[in-house]
Amino acid sequence: MDIGKYEIFADVAETKNFTKTGDRLGYTQPAVSRTLKMLERDMGFPLFIRGSSGVELTDEAMRILPFVYQLLADNNRLIQKISDINGLHTGHLSIACFSSISRSWLPHMLALFRQEYPGISVELMEGGTDDIVGWVSDNIADFGLLSHRHTGSLEWISLCRDPLVAVLPKKEPYLSMSAFPIEEMNSQPFILSADGTDYDIHHVLSKTKIRPEVRYTSKDDHAIVSLVAQGLGLSILPRLVVEAVGCSDVIIIPLTPSFDRDLGIAYKDKASLSPAARKFIDRIDPPEDENFLCPEEALKEA
Repeated sequence: MDIGKYEIFADVAETKNFTKTGDRLGYTQPAVSRTLKMLERDMGFPLFIRGSSGVELTDEAMRILPFVYQLLADNNRLIQKISDINGLHTGHLSIACFSSISRSWLPHMLALFRQEYPGISVELMEGGTDDIVGWVSDNIADFGLLSHRHTGSLEWISLCRDPLVAVLPKKEPYLSMSAFPIEEMNSQPFILSADGTDYDIHHVLSKTKIRPEVRYTSKDDHAIVSLVAQGLGLSILPRLVVEAVGCSDVIIIPLTPSFDRDLGIAYKDKASLSPAARKFIDRIDPPEDENFLCPEEALKEA
C-alpha cells in the first residue's frame, strides 16, 4: 500500500490547496494533482471539487476521511512500534494544545524531549477546546493538553489546577483591590472567551448566575487582554493564560469565591497512544505545583 497518497489526500483536506500541500510535503503542485487523480481512479469517485476559496471535499471524500485519518494514525503507530523496539529513533508526534500551554509548559519539555529523541518530529496544533477534542477524536493529534471541561468521551489524565482570575483595567477602584468579588461583574462591560474555546469561564458565569454585559467575544487571549487594557470591559481568564500573554497594562487579582480549571491530557484510549506519545507523556512536567499529578503514574493506572 502506498501510504503517501493518503497523506497527500489528508493534507489537502486540511489546506484546501494543492500548492500548499506540495510545499508542506515536498511535492510539486502537478505531482499532488496527479497523485489525487490516481487515488480517485482507484476509489472510483471524485475526491475534490474546485471552489472560489480553493478545493473542497466531495461528499464521498468526507465519508472516507475519518478512515484515512485512522489509517495514517495506525501506520504511524506501526512505524513507532518498530522504532521503539529498536530504541525509538524515528517517528512523528502531533500534540494539540491551548496556546497558553504551548507558550509556558511545552518549550522546555520539547527541548528535553528533542535531546533524548532527536529523530522524532513534533507538530504542535494550537486551538480551543472544540478544536483539540476534534483533532484527538479524529486521530489527527496523538493527544491534547487542555481543560477537562467538555472533553466528551476522551480518556483523561489530570495534571494540575489552574486558578481563574479577574482581569481589570489599570485604574481605580481596581488598583486598591486585593481580590475581586465575582458578583461585581454583574451588568459590567465584559470581554468573554468565545464559546468553544475555553468552557470554564462560561461555566463559572452560569454557576454563579452572573450576567455581565458582554460587549466583545474573542478566541484570542491577547485580544481579550488588550481590550481590557483599553478600558473596554472586564474579563475572567485562567492564570496560565494571563502569564503566557504577559501584559503589564492590566490588573490581575484573584476572584472571590475562587474558581479554577482542571488541566491535563486527553487521548482516545490507551491502545491508541503511539510509543512516542507515551514517552512524551511520561516526561510532562508543568511548573512546580502542589496539586501537580505525575502523568506517568496516572497513565499506568489508566
